[in-house]
Amino acid sequence: MDEKRDLVILGGGLVGMTLALAAAKAGLTSHVVDKADPAALTAEGFDGRASAISTASWNLFANIGFGERLEPLGCPIAAIAVTDGMKPGRIDFRPEPEEGSLGRMFANRDIREALFAAAREEPAIAWHTSSEAVARERDQHGVRVTLDSGAVLAGSLLVAAEGRQSPTREEAGIAVAKWDYRHRAIVTALGHEKPHDGVAWEIFYPAGPFALLPLRDTAEGKHRSALVWTVAERDAAGVLALGERAFLAEVERRMGGVFGAVELIAPRMSYPLNFHHAGKLVDERLVLVGDAAHGIHPIAGQGLNLGLRDVGALVEVLGDGLRLGLEPGDAQLLARYERWRSLDNFMVASVTDGINRLFGIPGRLPSAIRRLGMGAVQRLPTLKRFFMDEARGMSGKLPELLKG
Repeated sequence: MDEKRDLVILGGGLVGMTLALAAAKAGLTSHVVDKADPAALTAEGFDGRASAISTASWNLFANIGFGERLEPLGCPIAAIAVTDGMKPGRIDFRPEPEEGSLGRMFANRDIREALFAAAREEPAIAWHTSSEAVARERDQHGVRVTLDSGAVLAGSLLVAAEGRQSPTREEAGIAVAKWDYRHRAIVTALGHEKPHDGVAWEIFYPAGPFALLPLRDTAEGKHRSALVWTVAERDAAGVLALGERAFLAEVERRMGGVFGAVELIAPRMSYPLNFHHAGKLVDERLVLVGDAAHGIHPIAGQGLNLGLRDVGALVEVLGDGLRLGLEPGDAQLLARYERWRSLDNFMVASVTDGINRLFGIPGRLPSAIRRLGMGAVQRLPTLKRFFMDEARGMSGKLPELLKG
């Protein structure tokens, strides 16, 4: 049996590995188990997605020591433009210069590379790659996980960070509320003629949102943006099958010419969209984080940020317990984590789901009503401030690691 550590984290993705690094800064050791090979996860073309990292999430990255690795690779989000089909009445969210950006855009591959480099240098992390848990045991004395190699890992607390299809959550019998949006997100990267000036565009169409997210220019000065185009599941195969010229023509039509001529600079990928929310976040010596606990519509780019808030709250709760002499698997600590995170997770999931449904109502009258409401938000500084704070992740009770 390997040495006993404080945490056994199943899932070494963006949330799981961030948790291991944040826990190490708080004096907690961990085993991290991931069935993937890190070299495959960071290979060119493996994952074309990009993530909007909110101000609060960026504070977390900086506070646990790998912000410097990432900063040169990100593109600040200077403003967010929200529009109903490029019609009049859009909202422009732009903070004051002294407030900084609304977040940063990073390629997922770059975040992974920075995380993995930091993990290799951290002695508090035992990283088990290309490994899968085949048995999990939890009792009053601790947790034990048997890997497919036969190795047995021991710890005080088991953390499920395996994503939406978490086998640990399923094995624990934790109920999940879920539904399928019957939509698919088509993801790629575009090169474009005009600079984006750090503006993220959220263009709503009845079939689904069409998001253009600013990426850092290439070394040669090419302007780039990530595209997340939501289409109905029944139309996805046809859109993906379009030739490059026809696909770009459809993209340009929906963009309204804001970036001039565009070109594809990455493969097209697609992901099904669904919603799920775990009925509870903890069980005996078990805690759920990230997509194992909640999966939301990507409409506002909050999925990863929600998982990183889980990380900050869990590390703060466990760190406080450590100072009081409580072990990480203590039921009181887990109950505090659940109280802290349950409401926030539910509220964000509900709001993103509601926005998606609101803008999915077709017709001129619903569009006119939506644009009337957006115009009101544009004219009311207090309301705009509220929405900007939400986008930056700076509202509500924040864990210390997510503060500036």
